[in-house]
Amino acid sequence: MATNRKLGRTTDIRMAMLKTLTTDLIMHGKVETTLARAKEVKSIADSIISLAIKEKDNFEMVEVKVIKAKLDAKGNKETELVKSKNGKEYLKVVKEETTEKRQKDMPSRLNARRKIMRKINKVKNVDLPSKLFNEIAPKYAGKNVGGYTRIVKAGPRRGDGAEVAILQLI
Repeated sequence: MATNRKLGRTTDIRMAMLKTLTTDLIMHGKVETTLARAKEVKSIADSIISLAIKEKDNFEMVEVKVIKAKLDAKGNKETELVKSKNGKEYLKVVKEETTEKRQKDMPSRLNARRKIMRKINKVKNVDLPSKLFNEIAPKYAGKNVGGYTRIVKAGPRRGDGAEVAILQLI
């Protein structure tokens, strides 16, 4: 018996579809799709969330030197007039060196982040592994292994009669 459903697609198309559905589920909290697809995405999402729960607190805070452009009261970059070797003048941005506290992942959390990124798509302006570690994992921290998603059957689809289901994070 096969370990996963073929869903009538070739491997690369099927994997891309499952990645997209998993990404949408994590971003929005629920996704509407066919029942067979929902069952496949449920297993992927549960494994990702359990991995995030396991590694959610596995980091250390480190101080990092950061060189940034100095900003004035309005938030604009400060500039100074500088003379070059050949005598021409130009504006140069004033830099300042500061230290910031940042999270540094331990090796196992970094590995978990990479495993998660293999199963989801990159999204502009959203760091999904951080969302998993910081928002979703603490919500399910006290729960036993598995069961982080729910499938609700929504009836047959109007066009082709396929069984539609709503997959949602509990």
